[in-house]
Amino acid sequence: MNAVTGRDPNWWDGVRPYLEKAPLAALALGISSGFPFAMIGATLTTRLAQSGITKSTVTAFSLAFLVYNLKWIWAWVVDGVHLPLIGRLGQRVSWLIVAGLLVMAAVANLALVDPTADIYATAIAAILVGAAGATFDIVIDAYRIEILEPRQLGVGSGMSQYGWRLGSAGAGALALVVAARFGWSNAYLLCGLFALPAMLAGLLYGEPERHREPDKRGGMANLGASIIGPFVQFFQRQGALLVLLFILIHKIGDTLANLTFRLLFDSLKFTNDEIAFYDVWVGFLAYLVGIFIGGLLYTRLGMKRSVLISLVLMMVSNLSFAGLAMAGHSNLGMAGAIGFENFSSGIGGVTVVAYFSALTNSRFTAAQYALISAATSIVGRAVTGTTAGSLIDAMGYVNFYLMTTVAALPGVLLFWWMSRAGLIDASVGETGDTVQPA
Repeated sequence: MNAVTGRDPNWWDGVRPYLEKAPLAALALGISSGFPFAMIGATLTTRLAQSGITKSTVTAFSLAFLVYNLKWIWAWVVDGVHLPLIGRLGQRVSWLIVAGLLVMAAVANLALVDPTADIYATAIAAILVGAAGATFDIVIDAYRIEILEPRQLGVGSGMSQYGWRLGSAGAGALALVVAARFGWSNAYLLCGLFALPAMLAGLLYGEPERHREPDKRGGMANLGASIIGPFVQFFQRQGALLVLLFILIHKIGDTLANLTFRLLFDSLKFTNDEIAFYDVWVGFLAYLVGIFIGGLLYTRLGMKRSVLISLVLMMVSNLSFAGLAMAGHSNLGMAGAIGFENFSSGIGGVTVVAYFSALTNSRFTAAQYALISAATSIVGRAVTGTTAGSLIDAMGYVNFYLMTTVAALPGVLLFWWMSRAGLIDASVGETGDTVQPA
């Protein structure tokens, strides 16, 4: 029985939190956050592979994602620099509009380059999309965390992940279908419209009430506080270095595997329509189910146990692609592998993101979450971009995906140990100070 209402909970009690204003805004934010990733991720991989670009060159393009991992360097600008003219809309909303326009321009630029004519121009265009998308992410993450109350972190993270998958899967599927009929340039130009939901959400919801301006100082003191303050505040916490180590290593195996799926599908001779259906839509539905289960686990089991379960599932899911590589061209095998991987990622998308959101302080939301989110995949992306293609050529797909499973184990063990040592509880910041970490 609910202590507040005096009655037993029903299905509506479980649905109502998802229909509140802030989680719905988080859904729109997620849509716009997800699509730039697809434009330089799986979609660009398919475009390059179909253009006859070598595997080692294709996987090297994953280095464009490293721009996302460097976003903490300029995230303080989003926290501390007030934009002229448009700044009257508010610090977060004005940056949402500007960053959204930058993403649309960068995607249009990538649409107009030809990889077969100039691979270097294509690389520069991809990096520009990464830079604009990373800046958009900085603002979106800060805005999402600040509009959500602590009680809404789990639900809001789930809605953000729903949106992220809608944006990435929708843009990816749309690009494949349009490219098959009207060419890649038109596909990319059309996908640029996916930046609009976040911009509209900011205009409709307005500036978040929980946003706190950093301490104001003059001249160089203000600049120094804006740049250094977020990191000093984070690293003053007990066990901060171990928390950062976990952030760095927990997704190595997952990132290595995910950034090579389209190479596997191309090698197994799956068509664009098969990839669009099984990889995008079957994966999308499995991800939705995973997000729902992740929300239930976070609510029922608490933060620590739900995160640990999701880490184990994401590690094991890599084995399914070793199985697909052994099976060959199999629609059922592709559906099973993609389904399990996305189900596991959906659970982790709620639980792990909620934990990382709870680590921030409301004075430095943009800079601290940028550091956290950038660190989550930098090692995996660096390894993928420099060695993944060569490793696949040398080891074969089966052994490669077995290796990615083993690479995920240290992160699982470290989180288990930190939970036992009480470091998870000690690391939670002001934003999540009322979260139940059981």
